[in-house]
Amino acid sequence: MPTKAPSRMIAELSSPEVGKLLRESSILCLPIGSIEQHGPHLPLNTDAVLAEEYVRRIVARFGETYDCWQLPTLAVSLAREHEWAPGTLSLSLAGMSALLRDLGRTIARGLPARNLAIVNGHGGNRGILEALAQDLRADFALNVCVLHPAVWMDAGAPAGLPDIHGGKNETSLMLAIAPQLVRRDAIAQLKNPPDGDRVRRTVLDLAVTWPWRSDDSDVADLGVIGDARAGSAEFGNRLLEQVVEKAGGVLKELLERQRLARG
Repeated sequence: MPTKAPSRMIAELSSPEVGKLLRESSILCLPIGSIEQHGPHLPLNTDAVLAEEYVRRIVARFGETYDCWQLPTLAVSLAREHEWAPGTLSLSLAGMSALLRDLGRTIARGLPARNLAIVNGHGGNRGILEALAQDLRADFALNVCVLHPAVWMDAGAPAGLPDIHGGKNETSLMLAIAPQLVRRDAIAQLKNPPDGDRVRRTVLDLAVTWPWRSDDSDVADLGVIGDARAGSAEFGNRLLEQVVEKAGGVLKELLERQRLARG
């Protein structure tokens, strides 16, 4: 690149620097989180904190290798399953669709880069992001992929209680990233982890979709689906390393797909 970037955060560049530093093959990394209940022990912005940290580490590791740039975090997304709880903020389906489509439009207009890696910190966004990825490619000519780091964390996990929301994984990650935000004393309030088979049937069955909520007592305890008591900062750091390593392969493939599309 002709000029050294003062930062790999798009928002910290000046307008002239965007034209000098970014190119069509640059990768824009977009963290999407959520503002929602995460039990009595984790903050509402857990998913936003995690998504932003994933992207920060991915860009730090692969920024020079794959010319990655960090977009500002979208903190509010689709969290209807948590709207029973005070503090949860959720867009509607129409609002989420309009937001992502407008973002795609303005990226295509305002930035030279045509590669977009969305890093999703909230499992409830998966369905709509899968649909919108098609729009972003077809309507705005963006070479796009969506990363779901939570799935990488589940791969190879021992059989037993599924860890879906506010449990071992998210608690461990927050203990590693922002321990000051974890209410450790409140973890003791979690007494009854939900039945694993019931969770799998209600939340994880790929053949049937149920409109579950995180206050359903048959799948959650105080809004938590998992066992937060098993969390640790050490485990959280291992999960972070795993996410960054896996992301590198996805970014490489994203650039390869751009190259093949050009013919």
